[in-house]
Amino acid sequence: MTAAVSTTCPYCGVGCGVRATVTGARTVEIAGDPGHPANGGRLCSKGTHLGETVGLEGRLLHPMIGDRRATWDEAMDVIARRFSHAAARVGPDSVAFYVSGQILTEDYYVANKLMKGFIGSGNIDTNSRLCMSSAVSAHLRAFGEDVVPACYDDLDQADLIVLVGSNTAWCHPIVWQRIEAARAARGTRLVVIDPRRTETADLADLHLALRPGSDVALFNGLLAALSARNALDPAYLAAHVAVPDGFWHRVIADSDPARTAATCDLPRADLETFFDLVAAFPRTVTLFSQGVNQSTQGTDKANAIINVHLATGRIGKPGAAPFSITGQPNAMGGREVGGLASTLAAHMDFAAENVDRVGRFWNAPHMATGPGLKAVDLFQAVGEGRIKALWIMATNPAVSMPDAGAVRAALATCPFVVVSDVMADTDTGRFAHVRLPATAWGEKDGTVTNSERMISRQRPFFPPPGEARPDWRALADVAGRMGHRAAFGWRSVAEVFDEHSRLTAFENDGARQLDLSPLIGLDETGYGALQPTRWGSVRAFADGRFSTADGRARMVAVTQAPLAANAMTLNTGRYRDQWHTMSRTGLSPRLSQHRREPLVEIHPDDAVRLGLVENHLATATTAQGCSVFRVSVTDAQRRGEAFVPIHWTDRTGSGGRAGLLPDASVDPVSGQPGFKLTAMTLSRLETEWRAFLIVRGTRAIAPDCVWWAAAAVAGGRLVELAGDGDPAVLEALLPNGERMTAVDRARGSLRTAVLNEGRLQGALFVARGGSLPGRDWLIAQLSEAAAPAGLLAGRAPGQTVDRGPIVCACFDVGARTILAAIAAQSLTTVTEVGTALSAGTNCGSCRPAIAKLIAA
Repeated sequence: MTAAVSTTCPYCGVGCGVRATVTGARTVEIAGDPGHPANGGRLCSKGTHLGETVGLEGRLLHPMIGDRRATWDEAMDVIARRFSHAAARVGPDSVAFYVSGQILTEDYYVANKLMKGFIGSGNIDTNSRLCMSSAVSAHLRAFGEDVVPACYDDLDQADLIVLVGSNTAWCHPIVWQRIEAARAARGTRLVVIDPRRTETADLADLHLALRPGSDVALFNGLLAALSARNALDPAYLAAHVAVPDGFWHRVIADSDPARTAATCDLPRADLETFFDLVAAFPRTVTLFSQGVNQSTQGTDKANAIINVHLATGRIGKPGAAPFSITGQPNAMGGREVGGLASTLAAHMDFAAENVDRVGRFWNAPHMATGPGLKAVDLFQAVGEGRIKALWIMATNPAVSMPDAGAVRAALATCPFVVVSDVMADTDTGRFAHVRLPATAWGEKDGTVTNSERMISRQRPFFPPPGEARPDWRALADVAGRMGHRAAFGWRSVAEVFDEHSRLTAFENDGARQLDLSPLIGLDETGYGALQPTRWGSVRAFADGRFSTADGRARMVAVTQAPLAANAMTLNTGRYRDQWHTMSRTGLSPRLSQHRREPLVEIHPDDAVRLGLVENHLATATTAQGCSVFRVSVTDAQRRGEAFVPIHWTDRTGSGGRAGLLPDASVDPVSGQPGFKLTAMTLSRLETEWRAFLIVRGTRAIAPDCVWWAAAAVAGGRLVELAGDGDPAVLEALLPNGERMTAVDRARGSLRTAVLNEGRLQGALFVARGGSLPGRDWLIAQLSEAAAPAGLLAGRAPGQTVDRGPIVCACFDVGARTILAAIAAQSLTTVTEVGTALSAGTNCGSCRPAIAKLIAA
């Protein structure tokens, strides 16, 4: 066992410190880093189980040109030639990069420098466009610079926390733990604004289940109410904020409480309670996330929130700030180096003086002079044949983009597509002409910036497998072959970081808060030892001076856009234990137990109206496409609204592909797609049989049937299936070995188990009308000597205990186990359940779910 390596979690924007202790060739023990200020040693379920995702299963280990293994030299030559040829023949805007919030700041910096300074196009955008670009635009409009003014300490010091469009307990569990701690320590009040009654909302003092998309009306109504309650800060406004003419007249005239309540579809009393709370507590943090950003009015929503904080002077003070929390581990680092098509490096835009400044610093021969194509526009340009060469890095747009079917069609027609990825087979990789093996977490070396502007190191503890290389190195190599070797000749990643730091300081003179002067000159030793470092002051704008020409912030006049009256509206989002398209979290058996299938969640009244039943299948259809989900009926959904997860791909199921459903509408300012409000229909899908398949090992399975969904389990895979015709064809999916089969033709059931030397290799259970047995006992037989007497029954001889759906992924505790303990031991608190079962005592992600079971 080697010494622990301090690194940073690769998932969300909280940026938790991790201690990784290598225990074998590809095994590692994971613990939270108690010395990291973002998490103080805590980790969520995804971070806790990082050790289950570092194997080489499915990895891309060598460059590939088409289906042929190639050398790096061959691949680099082809890429350089095709990009150079397209830029020379058609123009620089005929090429594009589409990168990711998963890559490191140094990777981002090199990609941005190559495209904007040396190819001469602004066509580099990122999947962070889908995550937080509306917050960026709102910051720019209000502050003059893309700066998050808050830090996590503000959550500890707030008296009121308002969560807007943020299922924090699931999506940012460590932040949620800080909120829980603040509530316990100082009685901090919590308001959750979300159409869904999520587990976060379940625990709030007040939940406003507003009409989707009505956030601007709500915060304009709040602003008017604060004015009426004399809760504004006239002195701060006068000294530090520019207010447009007629601003207050319009807000007050359009936002009386009755009108706001009607627009937002909220009880007037709840609305007044919210207004009273905000008026009463100057220490208010408003934390917002994808529920605000992923909207065709996302920028206006964010500015409506910021307006409240500016008008009350609640910014740059302990426990008082608007706080946009990012979804990705390095969305912020990308923002710093100009990874968005709409920005230039070091928090500069495309103003002529900035183009000149960056061009001189880079000694760049072909500076882009204007913004490039944002993500949706970029893939539309691919489909229209305007992009001749595209390099996609560490992201899966064939799944994650809105109207993903159109994106796939576009990729299929693009003359040249390069994909850099850690995985050999992804939905996007299937469109690639060249695939490059990238380094994964545990092999990467560089920096990331979290949601509170804290730069942390991601350090390697495994050597790159096969021929995998860092993204920055591949980009620099291609740049050299395109004739720019002198500008891309770094010998180490530390030198890339140093150049990035120098650019932030170059002719800055206090104009931009992003200034990494203190980090300039780090050699490799200093870079290697770099400790978490926040740029800017702890609380930005604490002195009341903003990054605008006159130093004053801007109130931005925003009005509520008309809301469509759809019979059914689709909302998309994340599950607690999965990340993006599951290429890494999907490898973890424990993380796969929380939700083994993609569900469409609907209100009970809608289920009755549509003839849908819990656990049956349904087809969700929009103007863009359709996808199949299993139905989950819950009163946590508003009537007329449905929720589906974003994670499933062609690799993990035939249905559940949420990206096929939303349209490509975007926010007019930020270009961020609106994933939350898509008109849809939902109809029951009947099949002749249902089945499940359990197989040992990790081989990919793609059954030919109406619907299937696969999940990792201990020792193998579980595949749920449904279809028509003769299900016996599914037996071909079972491995070789000694077969045991039982057929009940009267009931239409088929059960087959396959053994080899007494160990279960696979099992197939089919039912046409009756029920199927539970899966857990059969899955357990993959990890231990099988009990043949019980295999075809699907349970051990004698009495067995059904744990129910897994609630606590850390300690593998199911819902029925928790309910039984609550009843038997008269448990009344989450802490008592933790003492009895350990559930909820590690990462804490399941604590809201446990609280819900106690309240049931």
